[in-house]
This record gives sequence, C-alpha cells and structure tokens, in this order.
Amino acid sequence: MEVNEYVRARPAPALRRYVAYYSGYRQRGLPPAVHRGLPSPYLTLILTLDEPLVVTAHPDPGQAPGRYDALLGGLHLTPALITHDGRQSGVQVAVHPLGCRALFGLPAGELGGLDTDLAAVLGDAPVRRLRAALHDADTWAGRFARIDRVLLDTLAERAGTVHPDVAYAFDRVLHSGGTVTVARLAAEVGWSTRHLTNRFRTEVGLRVKEAARVVRFDRARRRLTRAVRLGDVAAATGYFDQAHLAREFRALAGVPPSRWLADEFGFVQAGLLAGDDDGPHD
Repeated sequence: MEVNEYVRARPAPALRRYVAYYSGYRQRGLPPAVHRGLPSPYLTLILTLDEPLVVTAHPDPGQAPGRYDALLGGLHLTPALITHDGRQSGVQVAVHPLGCRALFGLPAGELGGLDTDLAAVLGDAPVRRLRAALHDADTWAGRFARIDRVLLDTLAERAGTVHPDVAYAFDRVLHSGGTVTVARLAAEVGWSTRHLTNRFRTEVGLRVKEAARVVRFDRARRRLTRAVRLGDVAAATGYFDQAHLAREFRALAGVPPSRWLADEFGFVQAGLLAGDDDGPHD
C-alpha cells in the first residue's frame, strides 16, 4: 500500500524564537529517490521515526556518507543528498541559528557546513527522549506536541545568549529577504564591516554576504513553487534578472530550477517547499 504523508506545523509559542516550523513525513511504497537538502536560513534537525536517514553526500565533501537516527546540520552553501528506497519517515525541525545556543548550548557557527549526529551535541539521553516522544504518539499533532515538551525542557536546562548586534544583523538579513548590504548593517550597529562579518560568522556559521545569499535563494525557491515564470521570481526576490537567478540556483542547489522542481514534485505538491509558514521574510 502506498503511503505519502506530509504535515507542517508551528511549534509552541514559547519555542518560536528558536524554531521556525516542524515538517512531518512518512512514505511507503514509492519509487526510490534522492532528495536535495538545500541551503536554508535555518539549521536542520531531523528525527527519524523508523528507517535511518541515509546521507550519501554532505555539504562538506570531506564528510563521509552516513546513516543517522537524529541529525543536526548547520547552515551551508551546497546541498546535501539524501536517498531512500521508497520508505522514509520522521520529523524535520527548522532551528533558528540564533536559537542554537539556547537549545544546544553552542553557537550555530560551530556547526557551519557540517552534519553531525545529534547525540554528539545534546548527549544520548535527550536524543533518546526525543525519539521516544515521537514513537509514543500516533498522530502528527501528538508528535509535534511531544517534541515541544522535550525542547522546552532542554531550553530550560541550557543558557546562552547571542550578542544583540549580531542578532539584530541576522534578523535584518532575514526580514530584508537578503537584500540589505553589509555596509548598511555595519553602519546601523556601529561596527566595522570586518568586525561585523567575523562576529556574524562565528555565531551563525556563514558570513553576512553568504547568509544574505542563502536567504535570497530560499525566498526564490519557495516562490518558484508558486510561480510559472523564472523572470517573475527573479524580479520579486532581488536578482538582477532571470539569468542571475538561474546561475545562483545551479550554484546552491546543484541543478537548474526545472530539474529541482521535477525531482521534488512530491514535496511541492504537498506544500512543504512553499514555505507559507516558515518565516516573515517572504
């Protein structure tokens, strides 16, 4: 029997400073496929339900392929390649980079470009609690509610704050759709561009210009699922023209927009790539 479930939801209000959204998925009886984990303004936390997550290529080519029950990935500029044999299930948690300290006790910069086993960051016990919470529920709403509770407990046990000027800079990049310049941000916070870039990279995992590039790309690829003409998407998301967007798409996704849409047809149809609730910057 074919199963093809996708559900998306916001976390509990107390977590929304740290987590943008949850995506639940369960597939059975489908053709084997490769999914591209694209650059995004959010860290990727994946908690599997049944089958392990099989990563055949990481954003960092120096990382060996691996199988994960719980994976945490930092911000990156190239896609990860995830394969499945027609079966996969789990929950993806989109973690705000500025929430990384509070949830995991370290800056997102330490995870930049990397995928890691979540237990190496949180420890075995919290990861077991998270996965047990998923298995204790039999609905997506119930699974999301249980993740809420575990993450809120984790939040209560950890401390960590981001420098307010770095937080301001990241929020400006996000809310501008990636169009604000480094010089403008530096002037607004009263730092040199070099100092801002260094502090930003340490905290977030990308330089300011790189983060702006990813935010702009993320905004464009989400609009692409709702628009027919690439030129219209380019004009709406801050690219010079259609050719500029096409070049950026190849650089960050590894394939042209048309190929990506065809490969990710199931996600697009389910609305998981449209980003209707993944942030205020669209």
